[in-house]
Amino acid sequence: MKIEKLTENKIRVIINAEDLKENNLDYHTIMEKPIESQKLFLEMLLKAEKEVGFYTEGCKLLVEAFSSSDGFFVFTITKYIEKVTNSPRKLKVTPKKKTTSLNTQSTTSIYMFSSFEEFCDFCVSINNLHKINFKQLAKNISLYLYNNTYYLVLSNINAQYTYLSIFYSTISEFASLVSHSETFKTKLFEHGKSLMKKNAIELGIKYFVS
Repeated sequence: MKIEKLTENKIRVIINAEDLKENNLDYHTIMEKPIESQKLFLEMLLKAEKEVGFYTEGCKLLVEAFSSSDGFFVFTITKYIEKVTNSPRKLKVTPKKKTTSLNTQSTTSIYMFSSFEEFCDFCVSINNLHKINFKQLAKNISLYLYNNTYYLVLSNINAQYTYLSIFYSTISEFASLVSHSETFKTKLFEHGKSLMKKNAIELGIKYFVS
C-alpha cells in the first residue's frame, strides 16, 4: 500500500492485488458492498494519518476507486470538514467509480495545467510512483505556454504501455484533458511558446522536484 498526499484535503492510495487478497476483497466487493470494505478503508486512513498527516476526524469522506489493467487499485480520498457534534464519530465512506473518457486509438493527448506550479506538483506525484518510463509511454512529451496556460503534449502514445492507466489516473488529478487534441496541437505549434520541446516530464522532475 502506497500513500501520496495530493493536497491538504486529498490523498491517493495505491494498492496491489496482494493487498486486496489479504483483506478478502476484490473490485466488485469494493464497488458493490462498501460495508465489507470498511476494514481496508480504516487501515488506509490510519496509515495516511501516520505517514502524511491526513487527519479525518469530523470530516465526511468521498472515496473514488479506479482499477488498472496491470493489477493496481487506486483510491482517491477527499475529505470535507463538517460541524463537530457531541455524537460519537462514525466513518461514512461512499465509494464512487471514477470513469475517465479516453480514446485509446488516439496517438496524441494534450493536458491543460492552470499554472506552472500545478505542472510541478504533477511531476512530484508521478515521480513518487517510481514505475513510469516516459520514453516507453510516448515518443515525445513537450510543454507549451499559450494564453497564460500550460499545455503538456504527448505525441505517439503507446496504447499498450503497461502503466498507461496509472499515468492517466495521476495526471487527471492536476490537469484537464483537451478535446480535439490533433487540431489544438497545430495551434500550439504555430502560436504557443515551446518551453520544453522533448522529455518535458523528465526535465520537470530533474529541475523542479527537490
